[in-house]
Amino acid sequence: MNWIEALILGIVQGLTEYLPVSSSGHLEIANTLLGVETEENLSFAVVVHAATVCSTIVVLWHEVAFLFRGLFRFQWNEQTQYISKIVLSMIPVAVVGLFFKDFVESLFGNSLVLVGSMLLLTALLLTFAYYAKPRTKEHISYKDAFIIGIAQACAVMPGLSRSGSTIATGLLLGDKKEQVAKFSFLMVIVPILGEAFLNLIKGGYSPEESGISATCLLVGFVAAFISGAIACKWMLNIVKKGKLIYFAIYCVIMGAFSIVYALI
Repeated sequence: MNWIEALILGIVQGLTEYLPVSSSGHLEIANTLLGVETEENLSFAVVVHAATVCSTIVVLWHEVAFLFRGLFRFQWNEQTQYISKIVLSMIPVAVVGLFFKDFVESLFGNSLVLVGSMLLLTALLLTFAYYAKPRTKEHISYKDAFIIGIAQACAVMPGLSRSGSTIATGLLLGDKKEQVAKFSFLMVIVPILGEAFLNLIKGGYSPEESGISATCLLVGFVAAFISGAIACKWMLNIVKKGKLIYFAIYCVIMGAFSIVYALI
């Protein structure tokens, strides 16, 4: 991987992490088109995912600060209840990470047919959410938080959008658009930063281990951070206006392209 490829992949990750089109799926497509080795892509993916999470913290800084202020009051208040829902939502993906990590990693780089199929599934979820009868719950319940967490765990499949799956699930459950979008972005912070930290402890970012130079990792991180911040703000506005159907159409196009490209 050279720095130009790292720049392209970083931008792709940042833009597609928050838009409901699957960042992992687009990284797989870009990886195939650029000819980047699968092993390199997996190491690089951890870095650029961490970068987009950092952009989430910046964009939603007021929400994050509000939650931490309430947490350190050591009371069962609005903030601690919200954080407990986020923790509950992380249980399904933690189970997948602990017991099915090798299986999930084996899915990456195997076939664009899988990526294309999951993009089509993402399109279906977004379409259902778009045409679902609107309801307006005041708050995301613990049950809804756990179900949204299950959707996040399923979205480890390359091509199945994490933001698309979690936001669509929340909308189908009747949660408010703005609430479920912010919850979707906040619930991924700890799992991704945790994975990045564990990889750091294991020395997974060293050039010898990852096969990627420090320059490429830095370029990818910065590109993903900047493009991620832009996409995060954009996506919050898109969800508020209810324009997810356009991304369903896009996912159908990219899904079909991936399948056809893999078969020819």
